[in-house]
Amino acid sequence: MFRKILSVGGFTLLSRLTGFIRDIIMAAVLGAGPVADAFLIAFRLPNHFRAIFAEGAFNAAFVPTYARLKEQGGVGAARSFADEVLTAMAMVHAVLLVLALGFTPAFVGLLAPGLADDPQRFDLAVTLTRITFPYLALISVATLISGALNSSDRFAVAAAAPILLNVCMVGTLLSAALFPTVGHAAAWGVLISGVLQVLLVGWDAERSGIGLRFGKPRLDPGTRQFLKALGPGIIASGGGQIALFMDTIIATFLPAGALAALYYADRIYQLPLGVVAIAIGTVLLPEMARRLASGDETGAAQAQARCIELGILLGLPFVVASLLIPDLTMRALFARGAFTQADAAAAGATLQAYAVGLLAMMVVRAFVSPFTARGDTATPMKASLTAIALNVALKFALMGALAQVGLALATAVGAWINVGLLVWFAHRRGYPVGDARLSGHLVRLALCGLVLAAVLFGANRLLVSVTAGTNWARDEVIFVAVVLAGGLAYLLAVGTLLGRPFLSGLLGRPTKRGRA
Repeated sequence: MFRKILSVGGFTLLSRLTGFIRDIIMAAVLGAGPVADAFLIAFRLPNHFRAIFAEGAFNAAFVPTYARLKEQGGVGAARSFADEVLTAMAMVHAVLLVLALGFTPAFVGLLAPGLADDPQRFDLAVTLTRITFPYLALISVATLISGALNSSDRFAVAAAAPILLNVCMVGTLLSAALFPTVGHAAAWGVLISGVLQVLLVGWDAERSGIGLRFGKPRLDPGTRQFLKALGPGIIASGGGQIALFMDTIIATFLPAGALAALYYADRIYQLPLGVVAIAIGTVLLPEMARRLASGDETGAAQAQARCIELGILLGLPFVVASLLIPDLTMRALFARGAFTQADAAAAGATLQAYAVGLLAMMVVRAFVSPFTARGDTATPMKASLTAIALNVALKFALMGALAQVGLALATAVGAWINVGLLVWFAHRRGYPVGDARLSGHLVRLALCGLVLAAVLFGANRLLVSVTAGTNWARDEVIFVAVVLAGGLAYLLAVGTLLGRPFLSGLLGRPTKRGRA
């Protein structure tokens, strides 16, 4: 299982790295003004819908059904089910696309109401949304094909496909002189990437013998089970994205620049989520579904525990760094060109607030999977609905005093509420939450985090003092040095406090009896 996670996480890491190149270029060219706000609305609207409906909810409903049909009826039965879902998806998205393109001003006014008093940003957001919105339909088809590939233990190409978004946007941004505005250039890059992603995963599906075709939709048992799970799955798997979506809507009422601060903070926040959390969820769900189908409850619980540990192990450095050096991070990565030091400070404060809930977001899919692997998407939906309601109420309470920082803090609190409710529901249902080794490993990981925090704090203060008076690339040099020092300290702490048995357990390798 770890090798599958490594495959998905490795390509996702490459995607995130190319995404940083894209964001650095975009920050330098777009900055944090009205054009940036308009594009970010046009970009985030289809992306939020994609993350809520296409990735999280769709996979939670599609993958277990596809895997079960493949196990019971072979590839033919699974492929027939996927063909039916593809046709239904195409029909729904065709209607949605016609409505969105025909009523774009109303659509943008509904989802970004704060722009109503700013005609310049509103009109540009409408224009750019008409360009980017078809990306939702394209990426939904790509997600369906990727789900079929993942259920057939083919992860690499599906994980690599999002890299095309970054490549295309960099290409169009560097050619911005050919477009009416830089916002138009970025928007066309988004749309072009959607076409290329469908072609890439479609090619891999054809090559592997599971290529999909349009089929007549039927309400057979498999399709009914999929539809039954889809609705609750939208809320259960999309809770975090719904919270971020609400951030976008509410931030339109805040002064110009708030949306950009949320966006760039979210880019750092999403790095470990994309590289680790999504990889864990992608691999753990079919893994648990197979184990539970064969009656291996113990193996399913162990798989969940190792995924929780892996999420904490790889997410903890991002949490500590985002809490202790958020301003330095934003200045080193983005503060150049049109993106000012003040913009970096606003984004850094937002990142610090998001970091409070990062570990919860890292492991939430590991706590959702025991339910969805059993075909239960209703229980995670209840947890997510409760968390969303409290989250949104907290956003309105905090936005006045803290602006976009309050929105991010509310998102963090909501993430912990969601995880806490999932644990509680699992105990009520009698589902094991991890195994006997999990709690001890989490305590030792917390100690490793304290070591990392001490080193980051000390190294940052020392280097700020040593480099006083230096102007050229000072923030970049300090950032790299602090990260390297912290990374080395964290690795040594993990090796000392947890050792080979822990790492071998994550790798799924047998070890001699030792500390666990």
